[in-house]
Formats: sequence, structure tokens, C-alpha cells
Amino acid sequence: MTAPGRSGGDLSGASIGSVLAQLRTDFPDVTISKIRFLESEGLVRPERSAAGYRQFSPADVQRLRHVLAAQRDHYLPLRVIKEHLDALDRDDPEGLPARRSDVSWPRSLGNARADAATTPGRTDDFDNVDTTRMTQEELLAAAGIGQAALTELEQFGLVRPGPAGFYDTDAVLVARTARAMTDFGLQPRHLRSFRASADREVGLLAQIVTPMSRQRDPDARARADEVVRELAVLSLRLHALLVKIGLRGVIGN
Repeated sequence: MTAPGRSGGDLSGASIGSVLAQLRTDFPDVTISKIRFLESEGLVRPERSAAGYRQFSPADVQRLRHVLAAQRDHYLPLRVIKEHLDALDRDDPEGLPARRSDVSWPRSLGNARADAATTPGRTDDFDNVDTTRMTQEELLAAAGIGQAALTELEQFGLVRPGPAGFYDTDAVLVARTARAMTDFGLQPRHLRSFRASADREVGLLAQIVTPMSRQRDPDARARADEVVRELAVLSLRLHALLVKIGLRGVIGN
């Protein structure tokens, strides 16, 4: 990965508005505030023109794509992403988080959307699907489930369409995961406790992130998004550990 910034004094790069336009094709939720926030956190360091305007090189834009893909598709916190990029900048493969037992790093950040689809029960990747606005038919095809299964998943609150009736990538991944769990005899009705537990966690963690997102600071939303990702990773880790410990007691290990 090319290190942030450029050498040689070439300041003919893209403006932050131009970069936003490039990124929004794949990351429709990205904002100028988000890009500024990633810069403030040291994930990218564009050069500045004589007038003080940011000038992003193609390498800067590629770096931003990597960061946004890792966050969107793998829910990795910025701290982990930055460690990975710093290791790549140093050409230090031993420092890559992928070698650590507590981190799963995408095999190809350049194709992170397809990589995110490698969950139990996958069919194809999402190359031909707008993953932000999927119809019910597209969801069924991508998740590899039937209408009856989707009806059950919706009945028990595991999959929920958006206000306009469309689904997104997360809905596909939930449906695929639920389908994989049926191989062990667990039906959607058995998974209601997961929905209830998640709702309780949302209520708890919302007390932390809601005040942050309402601050007048233009970067407040970006900071709140990052805290959400950090808390999601920690919550997942804690939940997995508690389940593993509990099941270890059941089987007597």
C-alpha cells in the first residue's frame, strides 16, 4: 500500500469534492466530514495547495477505498485498519493484523464486497446487485433461501426491509447465517433470542453514541460512526466468549 501523502511537490491532485464523487459510487454514505475525519485520524494525508486546499493523489483515493471497504464489509475499527496500513507502509508483513488471532482481515480490500459474501451458505457474490437497494427477489437469490424462509425471518424480526421496502447487504448476510444455522436444527423461531439480545444491546450502546452524533462539530457523525464500529466489534467478541464459556460448561470441558 502506498503511504499517505506524496513526494516531489506534485499538487495536481483531486479536490475533496472530486474524491467524494468518486467514492460515492461504491460508498453512498460517505461524506466530506467522514473524509476529513479519516484525515484527522491519520488514515490519509493529502498534500495541500498554496491556498491550503486538500489535493488527493490516486494513491490517497485508493487508500480511502481500502479503509471504507474494511469498515463497511468487515466492521473493523480504525485502530486495526491503521495498524494494517502502517505495516504495509513499512513493508512489514509480520505486523499485519491478519497474523493476529483476534482479527480477521479481508483477503482483498480491492474486492471487499465479494469477500464479505464468503459466509456459510453463500451462493454468488453481489457483483450484479445494488446492495444498498435490493428487491425481495434479489435478496432471495443472493441469500439462497425461499419465500417461506424469508417470511419466517421477518416474522421473528431477524430480517427487516427498509422504509421503502428494499433490503441491503446486511439483510443478505443475516439470512445466509440463519440458513446455515438450520443445518444444526435451529429454526428462525429459535433465533428470536438473538434479536431480543441485539435490541437490548442497541438500547444500551445508543446511550453512548447518540449524544456524540448530536454534537455541532461537523465531524461528530464520523466519530460516532467509528465508536459504533468499535463497540460492535467489542460486543461481538464479548458475546462469542460468553457463549463459548457457557457451552464449554455444558460439554464438561
